[in-house]
Amino acid sequence: MHRNEVVLVGRLSMEPVHRDLPSGNVLTQWRLAVRRPAGHPGCQRSDAVECATFDDSVRDMLDGWRLDDVVEVEGALRRRWWRGGNRYEVEVSTARRVEEE
Repeated sequence: MHRNEVVLVGRLSMEPVHRDLPSGNVLTQWRLAVRRPAGHPGCQRSDAVECATFDDSVRDMLDGWRLDDVVEVEGALRRRWWRGGNRYEVEVSTARRVEEE
């Protein structure tokens, strides 16, 4: 069975930005800094992961988020194409702020 499911917990490293698209949709984008597991080979300790949503209910969940908040997002990996480039990002279907342990 094919599945495209992503669950991330990390720190908000870029506050959400809203963009009105020519289609009339609103795209909201932000970035999470997600630590790699302890003992991971190489010297990179975390990854910056781009996140986006078109969903109004997810956008409402983002209200009040601040840099360095710990958040959890769920969604699917998507590749976006546009004139002059492309990138991978997580298209988020649900998001919430979590308490640090």
